[in-house]
Amino acid sequence: MKAKSGASLAAMPRYVQLATTLLNEIQAGKFPVGSLLPTEHVLCQQFGVSRFTVREAIKLLVQQGLVNRQPGVGTRVQANAPTGQYTQTMSGLTDLQQYAVETSLEITRHHIVEIDANLAKGLCASPGETWLEIEGLRYAPGQPLPFAWTRVHIAPRFRALKGLQSRMDQPLYVLIEQQFGCKIQVVHQEIKAVTLSNELARQLKVPPKSAGIWLQRRYMDTHDELVEQAINIHAADRFTYRESFRRDFVTLPGTLSSGKF
Repeated sequence: MKAKSGASLAAMPRYVQLATTLLNEIQAGKFPVGSLLPTEHVLCQQFGVSRFTVREAIKLLVQQGLVNRQPGVGTRVQANAPTGQYTQTMSGLTDLQQYAVETSLEITRHHIVEIDANLAKGLCASPGETWLEIEGLRYAPGQPLPFAWTRVHIAPRFRALKGLQSRMDQPLYVLIEQQFGCKIQVVHQEIKAVTLSNELARQLKVPPKSAGIWLQRRYMDTHDELVEQAINIHAADRFTYRESFRRDFVTLPGTLSSGKF
């Protein structure tokens, strides 16, 4: 979590904006380490937001190791910089793009590969096709240790993708959209727990056989064809995934609505 330009902030959930503001004020010394943040009621009044928004913002600060809640006392500042854990908040494709903006991908290698039968099955492709393969490590802002290993496969029709650099702060799928005129319509996501191999543990600088979070995303275009498949394997103690769901209430015929009368 770090400060963003006004244009970027507009796309972020309100509680993330509030958490960013509180982080900035902590780092500016308005709330020194050891001091208490204002109460939820006061923060609601100051920022003109709901109690839910305040609680989610505080929860984010807690996950970053910046504050801790003490029953009967309040929310106390315990650090002026986030810990090494990265928290990804998801509520839509905008947040997915924010993931790449908030972090950086250090590309260790990229090359064209001819896929074998095993890989072709995972990509729903045919053996012998040539895909662009990219590998790297992803870092959170200000953190020296990577929190994820990444391998990306990009479909053959986009294999001449330009703009790849040793450090990427922009989503790869955005580069594809810009250069080839396609549009990502749907992203399919799968998450599971894994045990890190010795090689992955070495790259992520964690003990062998550590717990990991395997996360695969498949980016589909408007024709429901695969554009990009990205597999991220995270060190479990450096990554938290958060997703918000909004319930849509529909008033059925013959029932009372939940509004005030």
